[in-house]
Formats: sequence, structure tokens, C-alpha cells
Amino acid sequence: MAIISSINDIQSSGTTGNLAPTGTNTLGRDDFLKLLITKLEYQDPMNPMDDEDFIAQLAQFSSLEQMTNIADGIAEANQWDFLQMQSINNVMAAGLIGKDVKASYDSVYYDGSNSPNITFTTSRFASDLTIKIKDAEGFTIATLQDSSVAPGKQDYQWDGRNDFGNMVESGHYTLEVTGIDASGNEFRPSLTLVGKVESVTYRDGSAYFRINGIEVPFGDVSAIGEEGSFDDDGDGNG
Repeated sequence: MAIISSINDIQSSGTTGNLAPTGTNTLGRDDFLKLLITKLEYQDPMNPMDDEDFIAQLAQFSSLEQMTNIADGIAEANQWDFLQMQSINNVMAAGLIGKDVKASYDSVYYDGSNSPNITFTTSRFASDLTIKIKDAEGFTIATLQDSSVAPGKQDYQWDGRNDFGNMVESGHYTLEVTGIDASGNEFRPSLTLVGKVESVTYRDGSAYFRINGIEVPFGDVSAIGEEGSFDDDGDGNG
């Protein structure tokens, strides 16, 4: 393209005008226009750009501008669709209060004062059971342990303290539950639960259900029914 060759002429002469590095290898419409203006400003008066070359470069600029506008329009439409879907989900979530739901979860939310519940069901006896509570970086900050745990529904509470006895900051914490059965084999109970939606909390644009004292993201709900719909379902098994 003719305009690129002229850049070399400008750089070799040591004159750059108002051009500045953009920190990217991609030329946007503003960069393209600056280059075109710079070329016109420093062209040889005795050998100016011919009309066909000038028209061709204007056409390229027009095409680039149209593509940029289309890309901006698509990005704006995607953002609008996301916000619209998020709003619909939040309205739907409010209508599920009082309904029975089945959900999986892998984290708890500590607000700085509550004692998050940790509920799950195992189908086998566990001679040892360990619950690891991890921070956002994946480091284990607290550990709960139990022994001789019979099959069935298990309920535990975390007081918000780490293994050193200090209160942790508010936020989401990931759970990892492992058990050792009577044969010495390790297994991992599935963190699933069945219960009634007690309330809905909106945080950072997303809806969270409170079920059996546990906060579960709306997206983690796998089934919804009337009261008693899941009475015969287990909350998960090992």
C-alpha cells in the first residue's frame, strides 16, 4: 500500500510530526487518518500524490471506519443482551422464593459475621472426614475434621476463623470435602443439597439463593419443584 512506503520516507528523514507510538501493532481509524494527513503534509510538492492513489486511500479509510462502527455496534448489542438476560434471571429468581430446589455448590459466602453452613450427604461410612476451606488463590485457610461419620446427611458450620484462630475477610470461599472409608479408600462426597429457597440476595449483578442456610448461585440450581418434590432424592453421594 502506498501509504506504508511513505512512512519509511518520513522516518528516514527524522520527521514524525504529531505521530506517537500507540502501544499496539494494530492501526485504528484515527492512526490511519493521522498517517494519511502526515503523508499529505510531507509529500514532495514536485511529485504530489496522484488522484487515484489518494482516492484509493480514502476508500480504505472509509472501509476501516465502517468496520470499526460495526464492531462497536456488536459489542454494544452483546452488552445489552447480557444486561437484559441478567435482569430476567433476577426477576425469575425472586419468584422462586418458597419453592423446593435441588442444587450443587462448591463454595460458601462469609459476610464477616455469619457462620456458613456446609451440608452434604454421603452414601458410605467415613472413618475420617476432612473439609478444606480455600481462599480465592486456592490456599487452604481453614480445615474442619470429623471421624466415624455414618452415611446420610451431614451438617457442619464454619465460624469464619482460619487455622490460626483469626477471623478471615468477607468473601466467597471454596470447599473441598474428602472422606476415608472403612477400607482406607479416599472418596469425595458431592456437595449437593435439596431444600426450600428461603430468600434471594443480589450481589454484583447476580442472584444468590439461601437454601438450608447455604448461599447458592442461581446458576447452580439444577431442578425446581413444589414443596416435597425432591423428598425421595438424596443430596449427593460419595
